[in-house]
Amino acid sequence: MSDSSRDTAEGAGWGSAEPGAYKQLMPDHVEKLSWLNPRTLWAARNGVLASWFGDPTGRTRSRWVARREAAGAPADKVIRRETTDRFSFMVIGDTGEGDDSQYAVVPGFLKASQDTDFAVIASDVIYPVGSADDYDGKFFRPYKDYPAPIYAIPGNHDWYEDLGAFMRVFCADAPPLAPEPRPRPLGRAWWRALLWHRPRPADGQRLAAARDLRSAPGQQAVQPGPYWAIDAGPVRIVGIDTGLLGTIDAEQGAWLREVSRGPRPKILITGSPLYVDGEHHPCAIEGGGTVDDIVRDPEHHYVAAIGGDIHNYQRYPVDVDGRTVQYVVAGGGGAFMHATHTIPRVSVGGVTERDFRCYPLRGDSLAFYSRLYGRRLRLGRLFTLSEAEATAVVAERLGIETGRKPGPDTRVTRRTRLVASLLGTGGRPDRTSRFRLPVHKVYTQLFSPGSATYSPPFFKCFLRLDVAPEAVRLRCFAATGNRAQEVDPPVEDEIVIPLK
Repeated sequence: MSDSSRDTAEGAGWGSAEPGAYKQLMPDHVEKLSWLNPRTLWAARNGVLASWFGDPTGRTRSRWVARREAAGAPADKVIRRETTDRFSFMVIGDTGEGDDSQYAVVPGFLKASQDTDFAVIASDVIYPVGSADDYDGKFFRPYKDYPAPIYAIPGNHDWYEDLGAFMRVFCADAPPLAPEPRPRPLGRAWWRALLWHRPRPADGQRLAAARDLRSAPGQQAVQPGPYWAIDAGPVRIVGIDTGLLGTIDAEQGAWLREVSRGPRPKILITGSPLYVDGEHHPCAIEGGGTVDDIVRDPEHHYVAAIGGDIHNYQRYPVDVDGRTVQYVVAGGGGAFMHATHTIPRVSVGGVTERDFRCYPLRGDSLAFYSRLYGRRLRLGRLFTLSEAEATAVVAERLGIETGRKPGPDTRVTRRTRLVASLLGTGGRPDRTSRFRLPVHKVYTQLFSPGSATYSPPFFKCFLRLDVAPEAVRLRCFAATGNRAQEVDPPVEDEIVIPLK
């Protein structure tokens, strides 16, 4: 087994590593996606409009679900797969940027996914707005050699064009919804409809040709809607759609309560993680209650809740009335990397820093962002921290023992402290910024969304879950874009989850 980032700096992808072969998989022309581009931000405006003028996704989702049921999809939305008591599946989140950061994941994903029965994409299949014409280079091409079915739950970006393309690809080529009546003039709904981003009339003309890339019978998957459950072997996998704003509507909430009943062990997959960045986000259900209320109910027997949306890996083993539920963030499948060095020292839900796991390690995250902004600000070596310097200053600020030692000769200097502070490095829970807002929140809101990069190491990741009657083995694999990690993807975290 190859070194991981917890073993060596080379295992993290630093140093003079041989570049991977992932570029050979990419199309000849790739349009690089920048979240600092005003055109991109304007196209992705529907989330902001929904927060200002009311969120229409619950009503739209209900119309999609009704259409699928009318077409013969099962009313309980359960996919029943014929598997043995022992099977495996992959989870990969926030995949669809279509550039180096997505394709760098593919070789390792194909290597680690051998003999798996299916895969699940957890949130944001296509960036920036879920367009049908983007499915060629951002879904069908990168995963053309994965031989098994791929299911998906939509993320907020898939909803930026009212989920039309997602439904065509994953839900039996569902036809478009009929336009709704015009709202009353000058009301909130009228302003929302006036400004709402909608697909281009010609969108999807390349979709038929793109489907040929994943046309083998064994690759086909039809799901009953944007939310679903899969019964396979001893477990039920429940996928929920959290729409534009990270909540679920009352209709989906009622279904979730119903499909969660019974003693069969369950794994939740959601577009919005329930524990993330050292905080608890239980996910509200319209009409009352939360998704986490359902997960925590001992009669429902959830053993894990895996969420996308945040582009890294995190794991929180939370004690719930004497049993452990593994709350996992798994959104590192292809988009730009969200920082982990901004996560403060963890103390949430009974989980301490000793129990918490993340990838990339905070020190590697800080070194990555110091290099990125060192180039952007043209400050070069003055702003750039080595991985050892970054690891040492993270250990000092958080008062923790880091996953990889910085080395006995590494010094924390005034310069390294200043760079760490400017880049929002987390600290102890009682430390806040002068703005009376935790430093990591200020950093995340102001700097993180445009932080794409196009050269290794990328610090991407994906999950493999091996299910047996007695337990689930969950492993987080790394993808750096370097050859060594393509040939032998390192395991960055591993946990065995009892089912009995």
